[in-house]
Amino acid sequence: MDRCAIYCRVSTDEQTVDNQAPVLTDLANRRGWEIAGIYTEEVSAWKAGHQAELAQLFEDARKGKFSYVLVWALDRLSREGSLAILQMIDRFKKYGVRVISYQEGWTEAPGELAEVMFAMVGWVAKNESQRRSERTKAGMARIKETGSRSGLPVGRPKKVRL
Repeated sequence: MDRCAIYCRVSTDEQTVDNQAPVLTDLANRRGWEIAGIYTEEVSAWKAGHQAELAQLFEDARKGKFSYVLVWALDRLSREGSLAILQMIDRFKKYGVRVISYQEGWTEAPGELAEVMFAMVGWVAKNESQRRSERTKAGMARIKETGSRSGLPVGRPKKVRL
């Protein structure tokens, strides 16, 4: 029986992996794969070296604990760009592990075109993240310039997730 690992990541503690883990678990079960581990973290993909679960995932891959890594989308691994994604995919490959993305079905396609696609997805993830950061900074600068305040109006309760 093939074994897989599941890697789920969200950027902040205000988010949850509850959208990722069940779908990836179901995918593994439908394929008849044993789940060797579920690795979850709440950390920005921009903070390379701070992803302790990703580091453990690589270590367990090196030890041969699984043949596949399931991720919701490749940007869950990194938003650092093409080179970072390609290096991660290559590192897993050296350990005999294949990365499969639920959102990017082409990750299972054979051939060398996949390498180009991995690079393109890494580039898109990095640029998407940079644009979001630029919009946030522009909004904060506008708030500062106009003397407005950011956040919830005084007296309005913060939303609570149940």
